[in-house]
Amino acid sequence: MQPLREVTIDRLGSAGDGVVETPEGPLFVAGALPGERILARPLGRRGEGQAAEVTEILQASPDRVAPPCPHFLTECGACALQHWAMPAYAAWKRARLVEALERAGQPDAVVAELVIAAPNTRRRADLALKRLQGGAMALGFHQRGSAAVADLSTCHVLDPRLVALFRPLRELLRRMTALKREGSAVLNLLDSGPDLLLRTDGPIDAAQRAMLAAFGTAHGIPRIAWALKDGIVENAAQAGPVWLELSGAAVAPAPGAFLQAAPEGEAAIIAAVMAGLALQKLPVRARIADLYAGIGTLSFPLAARGRVAAFEGDAAAVAALDAAARKAGGQVEAIRRDLAYRPLLPAELNKFGAVVLDPPYNGAVEQVAQITRSTVPVVVYVSCNPVALARDAATLVKAGFKVTSAVPVDQFRWSPHLESVVSFRR
Repeated sequence: MQPLREVTIDRLGSAGDGVVETPEGPLFVAGALPGERILARPLGRRGEGQAAEVTEILQASPDRVAPPCPHFLTECGACALQHWAMPAYAAWKRARLVEALERAGQPDAVVAELVIAAPNTRRRADLALKRLQGGAMALGFHQRGSAAVADLSTCHVLDPRLVALFRPLRELLRRMTALKREGSAVLNLLDSGPDLLLRTDGPIDAAQRAMLAAFGTAHGIPRIAWALKDGIVENAAQAGPVWLELSGAAVAPAPGAFLQAAPEGEAAIIAAVMAGLALQKLPVRARIADLYAGIGTLSFPLAARGRVAAFEGDAAAVAALDAAARKAGGQVEAIRRDLAYRPLLPAELNKFGAVVLDPPYNGAVEQVAQITRSTVPVVVYVSCNPVALARDAATLVKAGFKVTSAVPVDQFRWSPHLESVVSFRR
């Protein structure tokens, strides 16, 4: 065991850890805040530095507060910053977008105040499942830096309607032989009620399907799906239709579909995208490309501004978007295309008055490069990773684009993750 070290925290790192710069490299201390003097125990290598844990706080930050959740840090690794007062927390998150735009060459960009989703409003959870000795079932998020599962009794981030399913779902899975050692449960809260996708390491039989059907009826879950080992998803029990309203369009998402994390966050992102386009004074009925469109979260509100071509690589998402778009009147065209392998080329992009893109965590290197070679005058970039945003924004800026608006959105409360909506004009 390495000896304890007395250190003062220099800053907060991108993962929400306190960081101490040492001659041997950075020390990353979970649960420590900037300015705190602590005793830290090094735990081992982490990237270019070392991970460490707090053993004693010698001088606490004035911004330290009592975390609301009993599972925070000691068990559950989903949240990193419940112990930080909200003003300091919000300033740090907003600063992450400011710094990203500075790195992109836009130090004078005006960044709005952070929009923060309220506690207990997150509507999507990907819960880990683990069979314990004696047949008991652990259900929750992974512990920090570990494959161990924190068996949760509560959660201050998730909507209470999802948390209410923890205990009965745990008991159901304890009795199911389809879960031998480990699996997962994806819960989406739709307008039709909770939607459940189970991934297990064993087969499901007729008796277990009957158990799932009874569970769904008892707890108001219209659909329970099950993922086979080869990735195929089938409905194990369905008692009624599922739907989610997106800007007036009723979409039937596939089991486990990606949703914006919180309704308040989704509304803030849509508002920022629409405001960013309004600044550009696009021509009436301009054509808009919605790239990485998912199930149409942005496609349907964008249809109020013009015809929308919605590009998405996931077949199930495209099918759900296409069906909803046809019912909504045809202002949105759903197109299946994997933009990671087949980005839109300049000749295709030149048809559009604006491009809106909401890429995955790693950003959109090649697609952004193609945009810079096109004549598209307006780009609105929705990001969930400030590092990837800084890189892709720098590419746009070097090609002659300028930031016209920037809005940080905190959908993942108490985590280090940040969503941003940044508008660019050529």
